[in-house]
Amino acid sequence: MTLMHAMTTTHYQKTRIPLPQVEPRSAIPLQNLRIPGPTPVPPAVLAELARPVVNHRGPEFAAILRRVTARLQYVFQTNAPVLTFPASGTGGQECALVNLFSPGEHVVAITIGHFGNRFAQIAERYGLQVSRNTFPWGEAADQAIVETRLHELAPYRGVLLTHNETSTGVTKDLQTLSALIRRHNPDALIVVDAVSSCLMMLAAGPRAWEAKAQARLPRFYFDWARARASLERGQHPVTPPVSLFYALDLALEMMLAEGLEAIFTRHRHLGEYVRKHVRAIGLHLLADPVSASNTVTAVRVPEGIDAKALLNMLRERDQVVLAGGQEHLSGKIFRIGHMGSCEVRDLFTALNCLQVRLKECGFAAGTHREERLAQW
Repeated sequence: MTLMHAMTTTHYQKTRIPLPQVEPRSAIPLQNLRIPGPTPVPPAVLAELARPVVNHRGPEFAAILRRVTARLQYVFQTNAPVLTFPASGTGGQECALVNLFSPGEHVVAITIGHFGNRFAQIAERYGLQVSRNTFPWGEAADQAIVETRLHELAPYRGVLLTHNETSTGVTKDLQTLSALIRRHNPDALIVVDAVSSCLMMLAAGPRAWEAKAQARLPRFYFDWARARASLERGQHPVTPPVSLFYALDLALEMMLAEGLEAIFTRHRHLGEYVRKHVRAIGLHLLADPVSASNTVTAVRVPEGIDAKALLNMLRERDQVVLAGGQEHLSGKIFRIGHMGSCEVRDLFTALNCLQVRLKECGFAAGTHREERLAQW
């Protein structure tokens, strides 16, 4: 052994990081997961994740990508190529912004909650001039106020919208707002975060692709042009999560078998079911039912009830997982998710447990009765 080798070995032994002391892995009990994301996944889709992976540059994956893209175009109801970027919803927001705008451009953000604010924050981080049109959490965007503000804030290059605000359980009237924006600024880019009302994929119309050619914000991973060029070859621009595409492929097949209108109807019925029975328990909704989301319901925490303790009781004793409030609504609301793979019996169980735990916490709860499943 040379002197240098001995010195290096001694140094390594002195600086070696010790074996980490971590809590042991343990089985997670089956939960009634009632949060606005992630959501329960059908067992058949979960099973797809366990299949052996294939070459992401081979013909098998190319066939999956072609099938997934065509079905996503149907779900999005667009003729444009739907680009898939493995990322969270926040990645989707960033992806849209960096491909559409240049530093210093003016955009208007119509915000009604946490995720609308995040959209605006990302735009500011990239050097855009952001004017916020902010509404109280739990309320929908007032169309008259939006129209006035759009007139006052002109000119602007684009408008940022969150369709389904999961922090408050409120859905924007996207069709009406889009028409209003077009009336004031026909060339404005309307950028919609639809993560919790559609999917975390990206569909861009002709106006957006024209803007992309002029946009100067930096991008590499999220570059639309690279993604579209790869898609035309039946590939992904980077190494994709093959197993997730297996699952997406089957999930889309199941969605189309159910039918889009049937899916929308099912979620509308689930939303109505939750809102009706939350009120029957004696609780109050945050959102006006007129603008309430059909995928998540925000409920006001009763006076004198510790929201964190209540949610912990439900999770630890009943394996029912609800979501808390965010930012200034933390401790003031909790949220019940009812999207994706969800049935009335799941919601009935969750609401029944909620009623029991509220009573234990001192709340004089009302009662809710199980509806015949055939009604829904």
